[in-house]
Amino acid sequence: MGQPRDAHRPSAPPRGAFAALAHRNFRVFYVGQVLSLCGTWMQSTAQGWMVLELTNSPLLLGLVTATASLPFLLLTLYAGVVADRGDKRRIIMWANAVMGMQSLALAVLTHLELITYPVLLLLALVLGTANAFEVTTRQSLFVELVERDDLPDAIALGSSASNATRIVGPAFAGWLIGAVGVAACFYANAVSFLFVVAGLLMMRLPPFRPVERAASAADDLRAGIAFIRGHPLVRTLVMLIAAMSITAFPYAMLLPVFARDVLRVGAPGLGYLLAATGVGALAGGAALTTGARHLPRGPLMLASALAFCVSLGAFTFMRALAPALVLLILVGFNVILSTATLNALIQSLVPDRLRGRVMSVYVLMFQGMTPIGSLQAGSLARAVGAPAALAVGASALLLIVTVVAVRVPGLRQLR
Repeated sequence: MGQPRDAHRPSAPPRGAFAALAHRNFRVFYVGQVLSLCGTWMQSTAQGWMVLELTNSPLLLGLVTATASLPFLLLTLYAGVVADRGDKRRIIMWANAVMGMQSLALAVLTHLELITYPVLLLLALVLGTANAFEVTTRQSLFVELVERDDLPDAIALGSSASNATRIVGPAFAGWLIGAVGVAACFYANAVSFLFVVAGLLMMRLPPFRPVERAASAADDLRAGIAFIRGHPLVRTLVMLIAAMSITAFPYAMLLPVFARDVLRVGAPGLGYLLAATGVGALAGGAALTTGARHLPRGPLMLASALAFCVSLGAFTFMRALAPALVLLILVGFNVILSTATLNALIQSLVPDRLRGRVMSVYVLMFQGMTPIGSLQAGSLARAVGAPAALAVGASALLLIVTVVAVRVPGLRQLR
């Protein structure tokens, strides 16, 4: 894969804050993503609340999240091969079209009061399948939209968009659920996918030219895995994101339980909790594209991962809304610092020809491990309560990050 080409962007874009937005292709893609993600978070908030109302079970709530993430476990590695071989823009466009139809089906069934828990699981599986191809391909597309020097900034903006849209999406969803009902959130998400498709159509990329390949898809996949196994730092980073996904990232899945049973603030309060993490993520993304972009990335990733564990652990002790919101802002801030920096470190170490396959393993560990994390958190929450379940996860991750920081000095030296 050669240098990204875009005849309509400046030949030497500035390297200051938000430099990736100087590239037209990235800019139109990013705007569409942000608008669509607002709808995605509205659906996620409404769905979590609806599942809890339907089942009154943290375990079944976790099962929905696990079902939506199961395709990441099964399909992500193949999706990486497809991304390296195919037209990335076309793959992302079709995936978003499928996700839009899934949202519309969920909206109509909910509106007509025909939705059941088994149907919800089936729709979650459809969403997860499309998502497995979309996320993997999107992760490997950034390098074609910006100059290589601006890739960390593009990754930071892309990561912060997913989290920062929690500010608008969940807060609006919480109000909309109380005023109109959950179906309105699903309709809004279905419409939001039009924006990301429009952004993809507006991008000016050279015509796609398939590359002649003698190797089979299995051989291509083995080459990507062999690179990770043979590169100690990449291997460690991939395993670290897997540990985060299993131990601590399920906190978002359990926030409906905290809103209803622990803090007793209802659906509007759930919107506030999710929005607080978005506020923190927005601040984290801004930090990465301004001052933090000049800090050594290895130490920054380790320090922010440790801070994430501490702030999440403290959140589990809160029984009032205000201090809980403050701690979730810190959680969101450190999540974006640690994961976006980890992503940028991997991308800086991988060759272009293997990017899709290596990033598919990253996505597999980031989101494909979610079924395991969601089921363990849901089961533990049913046994000992949501606060204790999250405290155990945060403590386990704190121990893992500490061991990695001590045992893998090469990470501390990455710049």
